[in-house]
Amino acid sequence: MRGKGVQYDTGTFPSGDSTRRTFEPRVVEREMQVIAEELHCTTVRVTGGDPERLSTAAEFAAAAGLEVWFSPFPCEMTEEQLLPYFADCADRAEALRGQGAEVVLVTGCELSLFAHGYLPGDTFSDRMQTLRAEPDVRAAALAGIPERINGFLGEVVKTVRPRFAGPLSYASIPIEHIDWRPFDIVGVDAYRNLRNAGTYRDDLRQYFAHGKPVAITEVGCCTFRGAGDLGAGGWTVIGADGRVSPGTVRDEGEQVRYMRDLLPVFEEEGVDTLFWFSFAGFELPHRPDPLTDLDLGSYGVVKMLDGTPSSTHPGLPWEPKEAFHVLAEYYTRPS
Repeated sequence: MRGKGVQYDTGTFPSGDSTRRTFEPRVVEREMQVIAEELHCTTVRVTGGDPERLSTAAEFAAAAGLEVWFSPFPCEMTEEQLLPYFADCADRAEALRGQGAEVVLVTGCELSLFAHGYLPGDTFSDRMQTLRAEPDVRAAALAGIPERINGFLGEVVKTVRPRFAGPLSYASIPIEHIDWRPFDIVGVDAYRNLRNAGTYRDDLRQYFAHGKPVAITEVGCCTFRGAGDLGAGGWTVIGADGRVSPGTVRDEGEQVRYMRDLLPVFEEEGVDTLFWFSFAGFELPHRPDPLTDLDLGSYGVVKMLDGTPSSTHPGLPWEPKEAFHVLAEYYTRPS
């Protein structure tokens, strides 16, 4: 595996909520050094909705010696708003590339879910309800997604190619059935769950049919017993009231087991680049009370501390979980 990485959130805004309210450049700089030197990553996928934050984090990542996947993650935007947004991000990514950094531009993430106009609903939360609807309602809503999303992504590529001279990718989900011909790297958010566990390896192999490098742009699980069976849906253990579902049992080993199951699969199947999701759930602090321990719904390999100082990383607001050390050890192995 060429690229060994982790996803790093600078703040995304699904349904208008921020996944990272505080963004301190000095902290970001130190965290990029940790990603490079302690996690032993060779690359990092920098995501977020604010282009200025993306640029700041990407510059620190490059300074730490990491390949940068510059990954704008717009939410609640229309196609008309998205084109100039991606053009701005392409200019920023090219400026960084022009300084000598290795940069890949990722033209969005799961736009069918996070952007306006593909699924019914004004917000991400509304659109998620469509995916949970009765089978006939869900099928009708998904029927036109591939044609529409591919048509728009074709326009995005035409917009950014003249501005960015490096490789292009996109962070996709299976319902989108992406046409990968305009892109240089196939990108897939490849969560395993109870539903697809039996076909996971075969599902992954289909992405190699395009004859292009395949990147796992997201994969991971949350920090409670049974989270691996939910995959990308583990975050729903936190209710709309901000409390964790009663009976949820904290289990950092769940992340480790999930990780140890899947890392060899990616290696064996010839994945080019992997981004474990994620470095941190910045707005999901660990607390002693299981009902308010929001880290249970976090995919992070570090746990955010609820105002207490870190004993392992003074000056930083988190401590490593078990998965941090397992991922670091795996990334030190020769490919």
